[in-house]
Amino acid sequence: MMAEAGEQNAGNWSDTSAQTGGATHAPADARIGEIVRVLHETYPDAACELNHHSAFELLVATILSAQCTDVRVNMVTPVLFARFPTPAALAAADREEVESIIKSTGFYHNKARSIQEAAARIVSVYGGEVPRTMNELLTLPGVARKTANVVLGVAYQIADGIVVDTHVKRLSARLGLTTQSDPVKVETDLMALVPQEEWVDLSHLLIFHGRRCCDAKKPNCAACSVYALCPSALPR
Repeated sequence: MMAEAGEQNAGNWSDTSAQTGGATHAPADARIGEIVRVLHETYPDAACELNHHSAFELLVATILSAQCTDVRVNMVTPVLFARFPTPAALAAADREEVESIIKSTGFYHNKARSIQEAAARIVSVYGGEVPRTMNELLTLPGVARKTANVVLGVAYQIADGIVVDTHVKRLSARLGLTTQSDPVKVETDLMALVPQEEWVDLSHLLIFHGRRCCDAKKPNCAACSVYALCPSALPR
């Protein structure tokens, strides 16, 4: 149903929004196409910033990124994957050694347990391959919809949903794309607004904009490329 809602807008979503001419009080469905178009133009290289070489590495890196910056995770994972390059190796690793490697990412006891138990399930249930469906990914310890969407969208190019992290949640509210605060409900609202072929890119675009311009405490509205489309924009 959610995919169908996005597809119903696919035929005219960009044309409709382009006619708003910066009317920040226009409905979300009248602005979203232009918002996405402008963000694509602003951040043509927007992509996942967690370094990885496989779906397994991306899965682990995404679990480690909870309450931690991608920069910090990218400092830790080369050491982790050099020592434990496969799900089987990580599953069999000494817990204290894993914790010592990932300690700087925070919450390292829980994260070590999650990545090792996820690796063990990947080996025992999925033959050592990270699964390719939302339902299967959600059976892995430490994996909720955000992590599953990252793996599906980035590693497998499968648009099953939209990644909603703190940046996506914050910008979706500021841009008037949702009134929800629950990430799953935010995701549902975004999926209804945006064609499915943009679901993966949308999260990258909003995350890039959140990190580079729309800061949580001090949004740089003066430099914002979607200023004219944002109902929360501060006076320039």
